Amino acid sequence: MSKVETGSSRGPGPIDRGALLEFLRRQRFGVVSSAAADGNPQSALVGIATSDDLEIVFDTLVTTRKHANLSARPNCSFVIGWSGEQTVQLEGSATLPTGAELERYREIYFGAWPDGRDRLSWPGLVHVVVRPRWIRYSDFDPDPPLIVEIRL
Repeated sequence: MSKVETGSSRGPGPIDRGALLEFLRRQRFGVVSSAAADGNPQSALVGIATSDDLEIVFDTLVTTRKHANLSARPNCSFVIGWSGEQTVQLEGSATLPTGAELERYREIYFGAWPDGRDRLSWPGLVHVVVRPRWIRYSDFDPDPPLIVEIRL
């Protein structure tokens, strides 16, 4: 992954990459927003896991609207962590990994969701990876608030 550049619009300074990764890994769910084939916005709550490269991994069935939307238009956004005044907004591109890459992402996902192994027998189950292009971390708890944008 390319170098991470951080810039704080206000607050005490940029969040440490390790702290951001730790925050993302504590989160169990995220809301993924995408566009339907007709261009209308769609969103869904998904169980997530986070890779060392800040990629978001989740599973879905090929029969879902979510899969159809991401296949037709892979650009999407996430909102993650809406409690405790902390959130991450993430924009990126969704892909369906294959081969060894798929196995690596499955292991990341199973680390967060051990029962995900049981779903592997479901027909049409796929794992989706969202590689971020832009991340915004917001923590409105400190004084002054910390808002950090990260370009990848």
